[in-house]
Amino acid sequence: MNISASMVKELREKTNAGMLDCKKALQENNGDFDKAVEWLRTKGIAKAAKKSSRVAAEGLVHSYI
Repeated sequence: MNISASMVKELREKTNAGMLDCKKALQENNGDFDKAVEWLRTKGIAKAAKKSSRVAAEGLVHSYI
């Protein structure tokens, strides 16, 4: 099946995974969006969403304008 850029973009927006990872997930699952999301989860590529809730206990943020 031919994977379009819009399909990859939609999957990226939903999972926050990388572009190539999303394309590979869609190719592996013959363009099935729901199976591609599940494939990304099982491969552990969509880990960024779980790690985004972590709190940085120490550190420094500096902004120069």
